[in-house]
Amino acid sequence: MNLTIENILFVGSLLLFISIIVGKTSYKFGVPTLLLFLGIGMLAGSDGIGGIHFDNPSLAQFIGIVSLNFILFSGGLDTNWSSVKPILKQGLVLSTLGVLLTAITLGLFVWYITDFTIYESLLLGSIVSSTDAAAVFSILRSKSLALKSNLRPTLELESGSNDPMAYVLTVAFLSLVVNPDQGLGSVVPLFLQQMIIGTIAGFTFGKLSKYIINNINLDFEALYPVLVTALMFVTFSATDFVGGNGFLAIYICAVYLGNQDFIHKKTIYKFFDGLAWLMQIVLFLTLGLLVFPSQIIPYTGIGLLISLFLIFVARPVSVFLSLVFFRMKLRRRFYISWVGLRGAVPIVFATYPLLAGIEKANMIFNIVFFISVTSVLFQGTTLSIVARWLHVALPENVKPKSEVEKLILDLPKNSLQEILVLPEYYAVNKRIVDLHFPKSTFIIMIKRDDKYIRPGGSTEILPNDVLMVLVDSQEDFAKVISSLQNPSVTTRLGKLKPGL
Repeated sequence: MNLTIENILFVGSLLLFISIIVGKTSYKFGVPTLLLFLGIGMLAGSDGIGGIHFDNPSLAQFIGIVSLNFILFSGGLDTNWSSVKPILKQGLVLSTLGVLLTAITLGLFVWYITDFTIYESLLLGSIVSSTDAAAVFSILRSKSLALKSNLRPTLELESGSNDPMAYVLTVAFLSLVVNPDQGLGSVVPLFLQQMIIGTIAGFTFGKLSKYIINNINLDFEALYPVLVTALMFVTFSATDFVGGNGFLAIYICAVYLGNQDFIHKKTIYKFFDGLAWLMQIVLFLTLGLLVFPSQIIPYTGIGLLISLFLIFVARPVSVFLSLVFFRMKLRRRFYISWVGLRGAVPIVFATYPLLAGIEKANMIFNIVFFISVTSVLFQGTTLSIVARWLHVALPENVKPKSEVEKLILDLPKNSLQEILVLPEYYAVNKRIVDLHFPKSTFIIMIKRDDKYIRPGGSTEILPNDVLMVLVDSQEDFAKVISSLQNPSVTTRLGKLKPGL
């Protein structure tokens, strides 16, 4: 079947529907949903029962880049800085040095066992050197896997921030394959340029995005997620235009933004969470359509050998060497090594050699596809089992509650307080988002002139409003009173709870 304007909506919606329904029941059988999305795409493709002919690496790469924007941005928004801060150094070392060591170790192995040149081998190693954010985010969160000692934020930080390093290495070694006379020295300036500009741009656009969101006055709440989407793409494209790494920039921008106060935060969170899932489905379906299973079969043997070496040698070696200067128990290092999931990102990066037209591009693509499938199949299905084997999983009865659960379930009965806002208070005519209440505080309702208002971050507090506030302790209640009365206190208080 050839995709046309007349049937593309029908086929696309049908594939989405099947993916969602099948994905709903997949974990009963221990199969990651992303692998099923990929399988559905393959079944619908040229070699499958659907017969849809799709052989357009350029379009697949475009869809991949757009999808990764949403996936990384959503993951960044959901990253809690207080959880990440204690393991920031470990995560950054894994996402830079760890990726480099994986690429080199695997590249040398490929060079030894195949007829690839050294640069072609290192290119293949670079393409599969990063853990996949879509796979790690979706599998860890879908399984609700609770891990000890900050393991989960470490894994999510690594997977969310290591794609830029793999991208730089892929582009660098691809240029060396095309122009082998350049030499390895040309890689270093490119790496520094991409990382430095990407980091600066990420923080800059993060601060700019916060200012724009909080100060632009849109008539409809539903327009704010659209605004943030535009800011996300501006961040990526502008960073790429000036020579920085756009993937790094949007992730840093999202992490910064997600830990700040801005209006309609809950609406924006839900919007990007849903879109991230949609983009994951679309991405894996597209890549499933792009691959021809009959072309993978000849590379099954070499693909399995490279995949096993990556899982059991290259990934553990890179993790252990990267974390050698950090105090961490051996079993935690082993678990980090095991959560080296490869998914859609390597397959997207494998389209770059195809578009560059290098000699072994098709072979590289098929090997990378096989590696990604086996990684998600072997490692993705065993995350919970390995966590229990290594004793790094928390028992069900001691899993940490979410912040909302803690507030609702664990607070004393008098935690709901009413506060009358007097006309002389500092908070009068101020938006809730600008008051910076303690993080554990919720404004549940506002009583105004015998009417009850459900507040949002952009809601202005008026004289004689009665605030119904849910607080964690009397100390927090005192801080709320102080922030309503005294503007100097706001600089010393925590952040407003994002749920408003």
